[in-house]
Amino acid sequence: RISWEDARESLKQWREENDRRSEETVDLWLNTISKNVDRLGDEKWVVYEQVCTAALDCHRMLLAKECLIKLNEEFPGSARVRKLEAMQLEALEKYEEASLRYDALLAEDEASAALHKRKVAVLLAQNLIPEAIKDLSDYLKKFMGDQEAWLQLSHLYIQEYDLPKAAFCLEELILCNPHNHLYYQRYAEIQYTIGSFDAMELARSYFAQAVKLNPNNIRALYGLFMASNHIASSSKCSVQKKKDNQRYATWASQQIAKKYQEHQCEDQVKLLEGMIGSLQVN
Repeated sequence: RISWEDARESLKQWREENDRRSEETVDLWLNTISKNVDRLGDEKWVVYEQVCTAALDCHRMLLAKECLIKLNEEFPGSARVRKLEAMQLEALEKYEEASLRYDALLAEDEASAALHKRKVAVLLAQNLIPEAIKDLSDYLKKFMGDQEAWLQLSHLYIQEYDLPKAAFCLEELILCNPHNHLYYQRYAEIQYTIGSFDAMELARSYFAQAVKLNPNNIRALYGLFMASNHIASSSKCSVQKKKDNQRYATWASQQIAKKYQEHQCEDQVKLLEGMIGSLQVN
């Protein structure tokens, strides 16, 4: 069993790292911290807030209510407590009331990114995807550097089969963080799905960049192999371009086999080589 001090340090670390760890937080509270709350001193108020959020995530409504009562006694009518009350309404599926509460809070603090995102979450909980896309797009006009929001918007566009707009979101993410191999991979996957000849060439290029940034990205290696094969087999492909792409595909297949050889048994490597061989362009 974890000691009281270790439990306190864990909660503190998760707060500092903005790591929700909701189930673990509730568990530490119920089994350890709650047995001696006053030892926390003034820190108990941020812990009550942390536990309340975790309880709402886990739909532990009684625990969330207990935390809110304590917080309301100490900070009646504060914006942070009212935000938690709005989140409680969300968890109870009282979406219209929750949205009105967030609107009231935003009237006082228009620059709060967290409140804007909660409004989007309310829409998503009701499966109102076009409305959520509009709100998130409006939010990103003001908070252009929010990578998490760009990624979420790209997922929403994919759900709506609007792949060009999903690709635009990934372009913004690459501009924000040009060294993140996963953004290049994701952009390449979108272009691969679009499937035109030009899109396939973009896909191959971005898969290659993802591999350059992280040679262990197996998914990007597969993507590079598949996109190169697709281009080489296209009727729009010139003779030289066909040779180039066959070379890229061969290199990618060799890298994939090498990675598997490092971690898998020989039979699996042979199976992989056979699968890749059957896909290669003659």
